[in-house]
Amino acid sequence: MSTTATRTGLFGGGHALATIGMVAIVGVAAFQNLAMTTIMPVISRDLDGEALYALAFAAPLAAGVPGMVLAGNWTDRAGGRVVAWVSALLFAAGTAVVMTAPTMTVFLVGRLIEGFGAGAIDVVLYVLVARIFPAELHGPVFAGFAAAWVVPALVGPALAGIVTDVWDWHWVFAGALVIAVAAFTLLVPTLGRLHPPAEALRPPWQRTRIGWSVAAAVAILLLNVAPDLTPWGMVAAVAVGLVGTWFALRPLLPTGTFRAAAGLPSVVLLRGLMAASFFGSEAYVPFLLQAEHGLQPSTAGLALTVAALSWAGASWAHGKAGEERLTAQRTFGVGLALVLVSLLTAFAVAALHLPWWVLVAGWFVGGAGMGAIYPRTSMLTLRFSGEGDDGFASSALTIADASGSVIGLAATGLLFTATGGAEGTVAFPLIFGAMILFAALAIAAVRRLGPVPAPRTGG
Repeated sequence: MSTTATRTGLFGGGHALATIGMVAIVGVAAFQNLAMTTIMPVISRDLDGEALYALAFAAPLAAGVPGMVLAGNWTDRAGGRVVAWVSALLFAAGTAVVMTAPTMTVFLVGRLIEGFGAGAIDVVLYVLVARIFPAELHGPVFAGFAAAWVVPALVGPALAGIVTDVWDWHWVFAGALVIAVAAFTLLVPTLGRLHPPAEALRPPWQRTRIGWSVAAAVAILLLNVAPDLTPWGMVAAVAVGLVGTWFALRPLLPTGTFRAAAGLPSVVLLRGLMAASFFGSEAYVPFLLQAEHGLQPSTAGLALTVAALSWAGASWAHGKAGEERLTAQRTFGVGLALVLVSLLTAFAVAALHLPWWVLVAGWFVGGAGMGAIYPRTSMLTLRFSGEGDDGFASSALTIADASGSVIGLAATGLLFTATGGAEGTVAFPLIFGAMILFAALAIAAVRRLGPVPAPRTGG
């Protein structure tokens, strides 16, 4: 099997359509993410929702948590085809609501709906990789996912900025909806290969776990609405949100995640911390470039473009390198160092008013670091999980990814509002400084990783 898989690669042995369909889905997510980050300052001004700026990013990620848990359980029970269809329909419906939103409230409702669908379909993609591709192709598949960001990175931010400047931001989401429908159509033939297990092997519905996922989403969202409340309301929301998030996430993640236990728990924790530090910061990179350097949305998106390109390049190099040369410890060490360099650069630009291109160059370096870390955490998640619980492991990783991002956004949103927002003098430096601390915490997770098992053989 190993020889055959290596010879046929991602586009042979019946894998071609699955590869194209999954990469297209990831490409849609990349375009939506980059476009949203580029034009959100314009949307927040148009809908009078600057206080809810971070919530616009956090809402879909928080809603994705119950989507991921439900999808993981449902996929282990039913195989994944129905899950994929329901997820895609919800994503399309949410995007349609966002596209036509006349107020910030309606906009956020649409973001919640599409986030639930996007979270669920993320799990389906991981399960597709685990069940259809042999272990020796997992690295190249995840490198392909990163490569799917290349074209959106090259044209997405600039295109979103141009469409917004010339017409209106609503048309950006209309284009994203059309692309999403086309991408899912490519994946449809492959979904039939996700057969349900035998009746005796189907796990029960995890109603308690699904309930905790809803509680986690509510708690995380509470953290993100705190900036829009009165001072005492903000304090109460943060306190309840932090406690609620802690208790609700524990049943959703592998035992020992918060103490960085060896194996899967430390991998999941690392993913969450890196998502918090990088994406909590990235939402404010175009904002800083527009607010303090006077760049247009199409130009400010350049930072996102170069980061996505370096991310894809690093992931491609990771997929080509063998595990003997590029061990997990070495990969994570290099990746963490690069991300820390980018965050320190962003902090210096915000605090010392350095030229805008310094931030763009730093974000290019950080993208390469994330491009090394993300595919390896994905590979190790499948490596540490058993054949019957890959749905749980995949959903745990994506939950950590989404939850980390939302917690990072909550922290940056609170700091941004509490220090005067774009009109303040210390808001942006504090944001990047806080995210440096999250990245520093990830070092502990890497040190607790423990021995990494060899790849499983067979398809």
